[in-house]
Amino acid sequence: MGLFDGLMGNASEVSIGEVEKEFTRVLTKGESIERAYKLIRDLFLFTNKRLILVDKQGVTGKKVEIHSIPYKNITHFSVETAGNFDLDAELKIWVSGSSTPIQKQFNKSLNIYEVQTVLADYVL
Repeated sequence: MGLFDGLMGNASEVSIGEVEKEFTRVLTKGESIERAYKLIRDLFLFTNKRLILVDKQGVTGKKVEIHSIPYKNITHFSVETAGNFDLDAELKIWVSGSSTPIQKQFNKSLNIYEVQTVLADYVL
């Protein structure tokens, strides 16, 4: 991911092997990471059982908050593709019990349909 994309708040796909080593302790028996996306230093992990949002906090990023969202709690989601003049695509996910969606922006080089397909496979 380029510095410009990071500053613009865009996410890009990262190696699964790279994040599996760091988050092995968080995964349950039989759970594996299917896709991983990085937004500056936060992570968006799709596993075969849930969506994991990793929020690295503070100046050093040593303090980490991990949100676990079972796919069954996702009520609906939307994707907005990048246009000719847009630099990014957007994914919105609504979780039961919350009226505000989780929003993430992805850089134009990432196939937003691929992200949507991964989510749809687990939610639908």
